[in-house]
Order: sequence, then C-alpha cells, then structure tokens
Amino acid sequence: MDHAGDAVPIAELLDERRYLLDVAYWMLGSGGAAESVIDETYRRWYGLSDSARARIAVPRSWLAKTAGGICLGRLALPDRGDDTDQGEGGGPYAGDADGARASAELEQEISGVLLNALDSLSPAERAAFVLNDVFGMTPDTVADIVGRTGPECVELADRARRRLRARRSHPTTPEQHHTVARAVRQACVTEDAGLLVSLLWPDATAFFDGGGKVRTLAGPVHGGEQVAHSLMTLLVRRPRTTLTAQSVNGRTGLVARYDDQVAAVISLDIADHRVAQVWVVLNPDKLRSWNQPPSARQRPSQA
Repeated sequence: MDHAGDAVPIAELLDERRYLLDVAYWMLGSGGAAESVIDETYRRWYGLSDSARARIAVPRSWLAKTAGGICLGRLALPDRGDDTDQGEGGGPYAGDADGARASAELEQEISGVLLNALDSLSPAERAAFVLNDVFGMTPDTVADIVGRTGPECVELADRARRRLRARRSHPTTPEQHHTVARAVRQACVTEDAGLLVSLLWPDATAFFDGGGKVRTLAGPVHGGEQVAHSLMTLLVRRPRTTLTAQSVNGRTGLVARYDDQVAAVISLDIADHRVAQVWVVLNPDKLRSWNQPPSARQRPSQA
C-alpha cells in the first residue's frame, strides 16, 4: 500500500506531540509518566490496521482521547509506581526534543500549587476538570474518555472546581486539621453517624486500597452519607479493636488496630473545616512499616 498520502508536516507532528504531552502532564502531574503515556498512545495508533487508521477523520482527536483514557486508567491505580520521575533537569518531560526550553515554558505556565491540589481529586474529577477547563474538549469527548454521561461529567467538573476553590480560599491549618481528625475519630468510636456526616462535605469521596490482598470496596465511595456509612461499617466496634488519632503523612490521621496489629491507616483531606477526601490503606504490604515493634513507632494519641 502506498503511504505517501499519510505524510504530515513536521510542525504539525511536533505540535501534536506537545499537545498530547500537555494533556498527560496535567492529568498525571509527572513528566516521566506523561512520556510513558504518549509512547503507549502512539503504540496503539500504529497497532491499528491501515484501514482502521484511514477511517479516523481527525487523528489528533483520536490520539487525545486515547491518551486521556490511558491517564485515567493510571490515576485509578492504588499505587502508580515509580513512573513519576521527572528526569534529569526536573522538567515535566525533559526527554522531548525541545525538552529544556519547553520545560521552562511549561513551568512558568503551570502552578505547582494547582497540580498539588489536583492530587486531592478523584480520577474522574481530575480528568473531567483538566479536559474541560484546561483543554476545552467537547463534552462528548470528555464523556467518552471518563466513561460517564455528559451531565455526569459536568457535575464532576463542577465538584472539582468547588473543591479546588475551597482548598485555595480556606486553607486548613495543622491545628484545625487535628481538631477535625479527632472529631472524626470520636464520631467513629461512639458510632455517631449524624456527627460523622456533619464532618464530611456532602460530595466527599473515600478510596479504599486493599491491594487485592484483603476484601474491601473495589471502587471509590461518593457522597457524605455514603462515605460515613462505609467508615462506620469498616470501623465498627469489636472486642480487641482500637482506633487512635496520630500522625499520618505529616498530619493527623486515624489508625485502626486489631490487638496490636495495624489493620488500617486513614488519611483525611480537609478543606474549610470538613473532610473532602478519605484515603483508607488496608494493603498489608503498605502497612508493614506500621507494624514494627512499638519502640520504633510514634506513640498514638487517644484524645
């Protein structure tokens, strides 16, 4: 087959790759991960038959949709692995042909604060927000990538905006975070569902990481009442179980024990005095360091 008609101007090729890298970088927040996604995207493109590629009217749209889908899949992984290295020089994707210059430009354009804040969103929220607000993709395209309906994607993007706005407008001090975390513990210990719901945002989300090694919820739980129910069910009082408030990743979180064994570590993302995200680690491999001898661990607070 003659492929001469497939030729594309070099400027268009480079612009296309830059665009795809930008999409992947915003969605994943890592230069190394963005490079990996785009490599996989082009592998899938060339994995198509000649006739299948010929039927794609706008290749750039197909590539963007494919890259977005790969990113969404990686965001949903409990542990994204070690592909977040940004490479020598620290740029978003320094390995690209124009890496050094483009990295500097992108660093000026992208707020590190916003990228950090995006990590607090669920994968679907992050995808909907980035694809809609940052890249202006059509609702149909966003819906295809996220796997939701158009109206659902609009709600996801709205929820992301509210959460990001709350984080920027109402930063939580360590003392405020500690107070809310202790209140969450008290609500769980006393099985006060009403109090727990009041401490959660109505659109709160909980993620459960069992690593495929314990039986737990496979997907995230959305909604304050639903999150409260899932936590109350998980942490229901039983003989020989305790729930303490102590430092988790530098801020007060919750640690559940059965006898002296740490069974769950819970991180809380708090905005404007209420919990927006709950991260529950149940994976025994990730809890191994928590189950060191007592002398090697920080003494928990029961207050």
